[in-house]
Amino acid sequence: MRFQHYYLLNSLLNFVVNNLNSINKQLMKKSSNFGISSSLGLVVLAVLLCSAFASNGQYSTLKKVSVLEGRWDMTLVMDGKEFPSWLEVEHSGLHTLVGRFVYANGSARPISKVNFDGEKFSFRIPPQWESENKDLEFEGTFTDNGLTGTLVYTDGKKYNWTAVIAPSLKREGEPVWGEPMTLFNGVDLKGWHAMGVNQWKVENGILRSNQSGSNLVTDTTFTDFRLHIEFRYQKESNSGVYLRGRYEVQIDDSKGMDPWVGHLGAIYGFLTPSEMVAKDPGVWQSYDITLRGRMVTIIANNKLVIYNQEIPGITGGAINSKEGEPGPLLLQGDHGPIDYRNIILTPIK
Repeated sequence: MRFQHYYLLNSLLNFVVNNLNSINKQLMKKSSNFGISSSLGLVVLAVLLCSAFASNGQYSTLKKVSVLEGRWDMTLVMDGKEFPSWLEVEHSGLHTLVGRFVYANGSARPISKVNFDGEKFSFRIPPQWESENKDLEFEGTFTDNGLTGTLVYTDGKKYNWTAVIAPSLKREGEPVWGEPMTLFNGVDLKGWHAMGVNQWKVENGILRSNQSGSNLVTDTTFTDFRLHIEFRYQKESNSGVYLRGRYEVQIDDSKGMDPWVGHLGAIYGFLTPSEMVAKDPGVWQSYDITLRGRMVTIIANNKLVIYNQEIPGITGGAINSKEGEPGPLLLQGDHGPIDYRNIILTPIK
């Protein structure tokens, strides 16, 4: 992990400051006994530091801290149902671990401090879209396969969760494009299925959800691709296109608003578009999206708003947290009326 060496060095320096007199006496004694020069004294000092540091068990703790830092794909089990979530832990300054958390719904929530004692860790975050006004309280520890722990939810109930390290999804070389695929035939829902009671229908070549209901997903799954899709919303309506079923490209009525992680053109909760290009409600608009690994480029209404930026993790509403696997295209249908047409996907081989 990228902060391991920095954190180790900082802790070594703190150890030196707190034990300077003792270290100096040992250094002088060993230098005189072996007749070494002052220029070699630093070598002796380093050996003494590492020895003392290891004997105190602090190196072992730091090693575990470095393992905790990073991104984690989580799965919460609540009343027998799995809820995909995501956790990121990183170092802030000299002593503090901070992070971000994504629950099954909502955006990435900041974690002001992750408490860690070398074996167990904990953190708490305020509610977001939950109805109860109580913090979410997390506790966790390491296992051979990743992390495991408990969540005390805003309703006061305790649930279990597990997490594995998120894949990097790095790609090498230039992409090789396959043949374009028309995902919506303009006639019926062939190739798609609702994730609940279906309210989607096809009218005059338009894929339409006239009221809030179930999300719609493709039967086929995909990995890396370029996507063209056109959409139309009513005033104050909201939807989203989920890439691999995990990363939401936000759609909402946001003309005239400042760019934001929750408005049109954003990767919800993570990436802000460079400018707001939303049109009026009732007007057809378009996305041209390229996803390769975690890197995404978004052209909204023929303007480049996100260029080759990394998506850190899953967004709220993801189908699962298995980021290393292919996933479907998902159209959000539970946030108001929405229309789609001209859905063309070109896979990367």
